[in-house]
Amino acid sequence: MTVPTSLQAESEPPRPAAGERGLVARWQAMRDRLLASPDFRRRALAFAPTRWIARRRAAALFDLVAGFVYSQVLYACVRLDLFKLLAVSPLSANDIAQRTDLPVVSALRLLDAAVALHLLERRRRGRYGLGPLGAAMVDNAALSAMVEHHAALYADLRDPVALLRGQLGELASYWPYAVEQAPAALAPRQVAEYSALMAASQPLVADEILDSCPLRHHRCLLDVGGGDGGFLASAGRRHPELRLVLFDLPAVSRRAERRFEAEGLADRATIHGGDFLRDPLPRGADVISLVRVVHDQDDAGMRRLLSAAFEALPPGGVLLLGEPMAATPGSQTMGDAYFGMYLLAMGRGRPRSAVELTQALLDAGFVAVRHLPTRMPLQTGLLSARRP
Repeated sequence: MTVPTSLQAESEPPRPAAGERGLVARWQAMRDRLLASPDFRRRALAFAPTRWIARRRAAALFDLVAGFVYSQVLYACVRLDLFKLLAVSPLSANDIAQRTDLPVVSALRLLDAAVALHLLERRRRGRYGLGPLGAAMVDNAALSAMVEHHAALYADLRDPVALLRGQLGELASYWPYAVEQAPAALAPRQVAEYSALMAASQPLVADEILDSCPLRHHRCLLDVGGGDGGFLASAGRRHPELRLVLFDLPAVSRRAERRFEAEGLADRATIHGGDFLRDPLPRGADVISLVRVVHDQDDAGMRRLLSAAFEALPPGGVLLLGEPMAATPGSQTMGDAYFGMYLLAMGRGRPRSAVELTQALLDAGFVAVRHLPTRMPLQTGLLSARRP
């Protein structure tokens, strides 16, 4: 089967005609030689019409060099609850140092760095307040949890070459199902930490998916790999008549019982424990969701999962696949760079483009694959498909 032309056009740049390829290749080789030349770079900075381009590219390259420092400034602000502190009122450096238990000189160093990164702003009378990026962190439990979690990723990226050669570290231990041969046997303590992180970060994607694909015409939703039930709870609150079914590892799915009880959803929610790569999925749902699940799988696991979803759906049933996707225009740093390295450190899976996922869905037997737009494609791409 072929990928729909409309989707292919969205995700793949046009290829040059055969007669143009030689010319394009020569132009690219010439450009590479020029940009690699110190003399050319010096001349570009001296020449007014090209100066702004040279400066912008130099700044972008330096941002790559210094990016780790930037992320650690954000990490320090989150650990010190600096955004919550300044959400109440701007404060002086002395007040901030006292409340965060930092020497004044260290507090000033952090505050100046945070101002440069637009996390904070200088205010009148020598005080500091929230900047536009810092304000977005206030009461943002999902993003704050991700920032703190990244300590494990930073540790693994100390030696990225070793990671690329297959040497796993802290992150693989954090996600034990990625490397465990029998994940269904994991104990509750082994899944507690990552389940809490997924629960905290679920609001980042649940509203995006449900806004783009309302479920009012469906009667029963099965969320595969549904964790503690965060996505199902969001769907259940929006659609009071919708039946809810959760499938995840036994130790994980038991955590959903408490959520459904607390949110008054227990009477219309059913929980199943199992391994979706080995066990059949529950039948009876007319819509199945895979939220941030497929990119955790290698290619063989992805195919098994999509086939299992196909078999579990009735004719006319719908599959929703939501996750950050590679080759998303304007979001390649997230889908290709960040998740590419994150999943490598995790020990399994890889980011895939909408085109590649569409083909996988077609290969599994689905039809009418649609790429549904979301408001924040940086964090959530969404595909829907139907079983014929």
